[in-house]
Amino acid sequence: MNTTEKQSSGLHRDIVVYLSLLALAALQIIQAYSASGEGRGLAARLLVVAMVQAFIAVLFFMHLKSARSSLVWFVTVFTLFALAAMQYGWTDSFRIIDGVPFAHLH
Repeated sequence: MNTTEKQSSGLHRDIVVYLSLLALAALQIIQAYSASGEGRGLAARLLVVAMVQAFIAVLFFMHLKSARSSLVWFVTVFTLFALAAMQYGWTDSFRIIDGVPFAHLH
């Protein structure tokens, strides 16, 4: 396989991945605006589709599909750690509504 054929097959794969991501986005829009589900069921379906989209994007557009498994594990663990660490910041967002706690005591 020469360089031109490799580039052509790579571009074809990227177009297929991009179109599948667009189809998944359209599926999310259809699910969100349909009257078939509300509440937790709808949120769960949308979250599953979003995770599939993220997984496809990470594998193909970040080229983790062809990376060593140690790099994939590092990116996965680091991302999960960063998401877990951000959870400590949510409580500070209530300060916008309530103000600084115990500020009125002084």
